[in-house]
Amino acid sequence: MMEEQEVLGLFTDIRRDTLYLWIERGWIVPEEGKAGFRFREIDVARVRLIREFRTELELDADALDVILPLLDQLHGLRDQVRRLADAVSRESEDVRQRIGTRLFPSAGND
Repeated sequence: MMEEQEVLGLFTDIRRDTLYLWIERGWIVPEEGKAGFRFREIDVARVRLIREFRTELELDADALDVILPLLDQLHGLRDQVRRLADAVSRESEDVRQRIGTRLFPSAGND
């Protein structure tokens, strides 16, 4: 975990009020402690991503309000697919084949 001062030290072009605005908008969700916000590794990565979107791609706040939740959904779905694939891989061969046939019915018709 990093304190907010450490995060601001990593990104010298981001001001404290900008960071607080991003938190207020829900783009970053650090833990709040007695001494201020504490940022997990994922929060720092999110700050980096938002910074790149804002500076390099010149995306405005309205665009980020759409893009960031979509990225969160995509990340969540990838995790669900990974867990599903792990569960299927633990099944017997006949179960895996039936699942494969249902997912890709035309694959066996070549």
